[in-house]
Amino acid sequence: MAEKKMFSATGNQMVADAFRQVNPDVMAAYPITPQTTIVEGYAKFVADGKVTTEYVPTESEHSALSACIGASAAGARVATATSSQGLAYMWEELHIASGMRCPIVMANARDCGWGMMFAETAQEAYDNTIIAFKVAEDPNVLLPVLTTLDGFVTTHAMDCCVMEEDQVVKDFVGNYEPKYPLLDTENPVGQGMFATLGNGYMKYKLTERHALDNAMEAFERHGKEWAEITGRPFELVDAWGTEDADFIIVVLGSCAGNARFQARKLREQGKKVGVVRPRIFRPFPAKQIAEACKNAKAVAVLDRSDSYGSPHAPLALEVRSAFHANGVDALVNDYVVGLGGADITLEQMNTVFSDLEARAAGEGDGSIKYLGIEE
Repeated sequence: MAEKKMFSATGNQMVADAFRQVNPDVMAAYPITPQTTIVEGYAKFVADGKVTTEYVPTESEHSALSACIGASAAGARVATATSSQGLAYMWEELHIASGMRCPIVMANARDCGWGMMFAETAQEAYDNTIIAFKVAEDPNVLLPVLTTLDGFVTTHAMDCCVMEEDQVVKDFVGNYEPKYPLLDTENPVGQGMFATLGNGYMKYKLTERHALDNAMEAFERHGKEWAEITGRPFELVDAWGTEDADFIIVVLGSCAGNARFQARKLREQGKKVGVVRPRIFRPFPAKQIAEACKNAKAVAVLDRSDSYGSPHAPLALEVRSAFHANGVDALVNDYVVGLGGADITLEQMNTVFSDLEARAAGEGDGSIKYLGIEE
């Protein structure tokens, strides 16, 4: 195998290149920070003739996903990207995309029936995007998949990356063969709400739940396949130092690096600490996270969002549920960090590990704590 060249790139550049290598049939998109350079870069690929994609520059995010749904329902392989208020603007269509079982891949909603992957680095953003097409189009799944990368730490910061040959990616994703394309007039099917009125709607949504459950196995299988090709490991849950850890941080995305760095420093001081990072969020890998944390005395869950009015933030809710369902007795502390893209520092990680020691000693109650607010 030829030696791969390492180069510097942002997460957005790597996602755009992953899309280029897959070369979807249709991309409908509207630029919004911090994903703008993904669709901008892809539009350049289209203009330069490097892909054969039909690129649709819509007037809004709502229209972008609407066009993607129509193209996917017609039998096309489809990709797009959004973020921030753009995701909110297309909210109505998120449920329609999953409800119509459209295997769209979108870079960058929660609880909308979409599979969800979270990248720690630009390299993972590239790998996740390619894996997402295989999972979304898997015959046992046929659901949209969202690949998420933190703005702006991952989207815009330069990172060391490698890229596979174009043909390697094309061979991996293969050709998309739609199961029920609406353009197949010889075999008409019903789609949308009018095909599922009354009791049929409940049955239809149940098949959607089963499909997303199936995605767990599909993520693992296709992720391992890609790992064998690239030599880069893939795990549903990345568990570092957890075998004998008394105190563990659970975190999504880019700040896992700082968590591991601080954990290594504490390990050198003789403290038993570890870090757990789920690579997928939907379906939620509850058993794997519970297994990684089963020997811990106390666990901290770091969320980069809050769920206002709820006793816990989104990731913390899932982790607590996973512990309860799988018999893990560890105490849990909830933290909200890095809102608005704010830095999550080594000092904050050290504070979290210190808090866990105090919690195990009987101090505190685990209620939500915001870190990084200047007094």
